[in-house]
Amino acid sequence: MCGRYATTVNPGRLAAELDAIDETGEGPVDPNYNVAPTNQVLTVVERHDREHPEEAARLRIRRMRWGLIPVWTKAAEPGVPVKGKPLFNARADRAAEAPSFRDAVKKRRCLVPMDGWYEWVVAGDPAAKGKAVKRPYYMSRADGSPLYMAGLWSIWRDRAQPQPDPLLSCTILTTDAIGELTAIHDRMPLMMPREQWSAWLDPDHPAPHELLETPGLERISDIVVREVPALVNSVRNNGPELLNRVEDQPGQISLL
Repeated sequence: MCGRYATTVNPGRLAAELDAIDETGEGPVDPNYNVAPTNQVLTVVERHDREHPEEAARLRIRRMRWGLIPVWTKAAEPGVPVKGKPLFNARADRAAEAPSFRDAVKKRRCLVPMDGWYEWVVAGDPAAKGKAVKRPYYMSRADGSPLYMAGLWSIWRDRAQPQPDPLLSCTILTTDAIGELTAIHDRMPLMMPREQWSAWLDPDHPAPHELLETPGLERISDIVVREVPALVNSVRNNGPELLNRVEDQPGQISLL
């Protein structure tokens, strides 16, 4: 799964790098080293212009709530969806059949940029007399370049309102973990390589089924893993110190 991640990307810079249209409309975004479900996050979509649908689709940077809200969700109060467990992850192998995600699989796919993601390993701690503790690990590219995870998105509106405002939300797809990442968790986010973006984001055609399959080991060939401070366990902590490497210690997992 992927329940926390770090991102330092700026929407304007991202739009320039991808030759995309920045539709965030809210100025720069501060780095977030502890992104959690229900946070507003940046996504990349490919859509046609509403006023000129005949023109070619363009990449667009949009801000969305992390935790997909299905279109059929009822309103708790005017303009506010009923609260529930955030759908921040979706299994890639089941999303096409799941009621919450199947419509998005057909026509609303996105990319979620990040620097890296966190997972936790439960292990005994000699210093705590063998008591089990959760140790956080951080996965990222060796060269520090951004990762782009496959995601799905939705547009929710309170249909009881005469002119409802749209609420955009997204989820990150996950697959079986592969290679040495299985020592950290049995699931991992579905990384989408640049050469597959066009097929994945295409708003006019379904994504090839093979893009939803568990990738080969080459997909994680440049991923490095390190244990990081337990500070990340609390979403109240947010700073670059969360990415610091914890020095080797008894019971630490050795990877890559």
